[in-house]
Amino acid sequence: MSEPTVAEATDIIYASLQSDNADIDKHIAALKLALTREGAKEAVFDPTKLAQNNRSGRKLMQAYFRQRGVSVKFSA
Repeated sequence: MSEPTVAEATDIIYASLQSDNADIDKHIAALKLALTREGAKEAVFDPTKLAQNNRSGRKLMQAYFRQRGVSVKFSA
């Protein structure tokens, strides 16, 4: 199995968030590796695809990902 791209890792995280955060830490680690491989500094998520698309949900997600070494931004 090949390593996922940032886009693929992001899609996997969307699916995990919809599945009550199933294996989220593993998926965040894969995203972190993909970001490093592609030379990106932060992951960009579409807030309309999030389970909790409100300010507190987005801030919680940013904090959780930041603790695991991934900077998160949201598209407009």
